[in-house]
Amino acid sequence: MAAPVMDTCHVFCCANRTPNVVSWGRGGLIAFGTCNSVALYNPQVLQKKEKVEFVHLVVQFTACAVCSGHSGPVCAVDAMSLSSSQLLVASASSDSTVKLWMCSSDTGKIRREIITSLAVPVLACGGDDSRVHLYVQLNGQFQRLLTLTGHEDWIRCVEWATKDGELWLASCSQDCLIRVWRLFAKTATEPDQQTDAVIKMKEDVFQVSGDVFAVTLETVLAGHENWVYGVHWQPPCVKGDLVEQPLKLLSASMDKTMILWGPEEDSGMWVELVRVGEVGGNTLGFYGCQMSPDGFMILAHAFHGALHLWHCDSNQGEWRPSVVISGHFGAVQDLSWDPEGEFIITVGSDQTTRLFTPWTRKGCSEITWHEISRPQIHGYDMQCLTMVGRFQFVSGADEKVLRVFKAPRNFVENFANISCTSLEKLLGCNEIADLPEGASTPALGLSNKAVFQGDLASQSPQQDSEDFNSLSDQYKESYFQSLKLTEPPKEDDLLQNTLWPEVQKLTNLLVDAGVKNLHDLRVSQASKPEHAAILLWSTTSWKQLQSLPCHSLTVTQMAFSPNGHLLLAVSRDRTWSLWRQGNPDSDTGHFSLYANTSKDTAVHTRIIWSCDWSSDSKYFVTSSRDKKVIIWGHCGSGDSVGECEGESVTPCSSVLDVGDSATAVSICPYLCSDQSFLLAVGLENGKIALYKWRPLEDLSSGSDWSKCGETDACQSHTLTVKRLRWRPRPGRAGHGGNEERAWVQLASAGADHVVKIFNIKISAL
Repeated sequence: MAAPVMDTCHVFCCANRTPNVVSWGRGGLIAFGTCNSVALYNPQVLQKKEKVEFVHLVVQFTACAVCSGHSGPVCAVDAMSLSSSQLLVASASSDSTVKLWMCSSDTGKIRREIITSLAVPVLACGGDDSRVHLYVQLNGQFQRLLTLTGHEDWIRCVEWATKDGELWLASCSQDCLIRVWRLFAKTATEPDQQTDAVIKMKEDVFQVSGDVFAVTLETVLAGHENWVYGVHWQPPCVKGDLVEQPLKLLSASMDKTMILWGPEEDSGMWVELVRVGEVGGNTLGFYGCQMSPDGFMILAHAFHGALHLWHCDSNQGEWRPSVVISGHFGAVQDLSWDPEGEFIITVGSDQTTRLFTPWTRKGCSEITWHEISRPQIHGYDMQCLTMVGRFQFVSGADEKVLRVFKAPRNFVENFANISCTSLEKLLGCNEIADLPEGASTPALGLSNKAVFQGDLASQSPQQDSEDFNSLSDQYKESYFQSLKLTEPPKEDDLLQNTLWPEVQKLTNLLVDAGVKNLHDLRVSQASKPEHAAILLWSTTSWKQLQSLPCHSLTVTQMAFSPNGHLLLAVSRDRTWSLWRQGNPDSDTGHFSLYANTSKDTAVHTRIIWSCDWSSDSKYFVTSSRDKKVIIWGHCGSGDSVGECEGESVTPCSSVLDVGDSATAVSICPYLCSDQSFLLAVGLENGKIALYKWRPLEDLSSGSDWSKCGETDACQSHTLTVKRLRWRPRPGRAGHGGNEERAWVQLASAGADHVVKIFNIKISAL
């Protein structure tokens, strides 16, 4: 089988914002829901260094069955193997039912039975009645035999464990408590008489097929200060020929902590063994927890989707936080590479801006991508961004405001450490002495304020409330702490200590933003012609330079030509417009309309979603909801667009039908070995297709286009592709060597909350 054209370099994603959406398998893989997909992830701690390997989305597996029958959202599933060929699956739904499904590997078919609770073969169900109900299968049907009371609020999680022939059940609740129950068989009749020296716990007794069983409350664990959402027993371990179940229970709470519980060896009393998590801050806590098969790593997933991983240092016995993958928990709307192609910045509907870069570890050849900064945490859904130089970007959100951010000194220093790049090379002749150290967001504010060294030095710790001279002393606006990083930061630091200061604010309606030669910025959104103008701003004075009216509806995307002479815009009105600068050598040279399509001359029949330029500025491409991709230019002239007086801008390609709404398009800045152009087209169904195009005189046959690859099921997004961007430099980020010129990298952003980076060997196309 031939090697795939596109190789997935990395996938950035996080867990869904729902309870207990993460599971750690006995094989070492972590499965978690991300949007409408399931992701598999393998974290390992090797030789005291963090190795993070992302395994593709679960769609690479073959679905053996689809269980349909619930009338509401399915909120919990569990399964157990009855034999080598039979699997019993239970699913609980908000439709107030639980269904049991029997899967047979012999037939590959599933049949269902409707019941009212969850767990097998002893079924435990916790609900909003604050009770745990136990069901046992009798004569082929599950019947409720017992109800366990004690919790005072909704039950959030129940989990079984088996030890020495007894069943242990842990339940947690919104009453902040955890209850551990023990279910065992009564083999002999207990004496009726009791002595004062014996204190017995209350037993709930029931019979199953003539056998007598009892349930007792083993312990009540109180240690969390907020709702407890998840409990998880340490997985059984194999010792020789025996399988042992450790009596260790992990719990996760909205108080932002995880606690590992266990009985003392001498007294048998359950106590807190380990507590990890956050203290303070303004974020919510954990939705669930899991433990690795060997018991040396624990994982929590938080309200905002972030994974929190700790590993136990086997030498010192201490639990330490570990580097873990991260990503957006909302649709990713836009992304941009830095001019040198060493990192990408993304924005999403989760109201965050995130920066990802390869981590180059000293003494280790493996390179992995990680989030190292969260420059902007906003109060509005983010929609667009563009880089303005090496360490400066502009972003726009639903608030209809553009904000300009510049990297602080602390980020530049840490980026140099993580990427193993010299600080002098990063900054060039620019000095960092005048840069702020970091940034912080005031309470109830949206603007990141710069924090300088003097601000940090003036912050003296207050010992008690009497030391506060005023409310401003008691409630400090700056929470920033300078970091010295040699590895990617943890979630706590990403939230608080990696913000970038805001240096400018531009007010106007917007959906997209872009930069021409680091001089001008444009922005537009409209439902009326008078509001559909393109606005040009100076990135030196940050003053509005010009308004360019042409379109009647929202401008969906814009792109400056690589030579900086032209501005291309596409719109919801199904047309494109091309603007030429009067004096390209002047920063203030005004743009005038050079060419455009109208309703009468438009080739596209639906919204034009995306556009891009070839690296030589001779051609530009448009993609539309009508499934068409078209390349435009001065056909046959060989001149750059706008430099051939008297020549009109017409289609230079045949119409490419990509089979689905083409929501994103990008032209690779480097030619293929046969001197053809390489294009990436993103589709509404989540696929990304690669096409080669070369100009031909005869376009009737459509032979100017050739498809050279596309993402397979496990590589594709599961929802609309929102943005595609090629790396502006050849090679793979973080790698070196002459052989890297054979590679190019493509970054994609999707409505499925995922950002992907693909490696493509352009020399082999």
